[in-house]
Amino acid sequence: MRTHRPCFFQSKTTALTIIVVLAGGITAGSQTLGTPAGEPLFDGKTLTNWQPSKFHGQGTVTIENGDIILGSGKDLTGITWSGSALPNTNYELTLQARRLEGRDFFAGVTFPVGDSFCSLILGGWGGTMVGLSSINGIDASENSTSQSIDFEMQRWYDIRIRVTPEKIDSWLDGKHIIEQPLKGNQISVRIEVEPSQPLGIASWRTKAGLKDIRLRRLN
Repeated sequence: MRTHRPCFFQSKTTALTIIVVLAGGITAGSQTLGTPAGEPLFDGKTLTNWQPSKFHGQGTVTIENGDIILGSGKDLTGITWSGSALPNTNYELTLQARRLEGRDFFAGVTFPVGDSFCSLILGGWGGTMVGLSSINGIDASENSTSQSIDFEMQRWYDIRIRVTPEKIDSWLDGKHIIEQPLKGNQISVRIEVEPSQPLGIASWRTKAGLKDIRLRRLN
């Protein structure tokens, strides 16, 4: 306790507290721009709590220099969560992904949404298509979340997905790209990616790198 310190010490402490709070605000602001937060789901060394997805024609899955490498498959290659149960709402999932070879999606992230599942597709249908599959039975190439984004080869992209009882939100490199309300809409996945459930990341005929996979539970 510092109750017996002189008043000038208390003033300095108050000033220091203000500085620390301001610095913390800067740190928090930086965190929203892509600094990983939450519980790590990948230890950077092994596939502990993950397993190669059971896709027909799956490519190899390896760890190289701290990254998960999804080899190009015929057609899908991926990893599926095999650890303890994860939340199905009020959470954020973050990761980094990049396309190493190929021209299709390098990150098809399948995640729980209440009693169902959904996939965020990055770089599909020729390399640029982004969207959620599926909304009311319509996949990412045709529903209201569909959009075109150019992706650079070898570049890491920050991906953030937030699921709440009201909606699905997605960010790419800190930019808010998708806001999908849940009320009145049916959420599902395409049959091809069902082996990614409950949580998985896949690529389509494309070699991809993954790292910094984390999950943060929301209050």
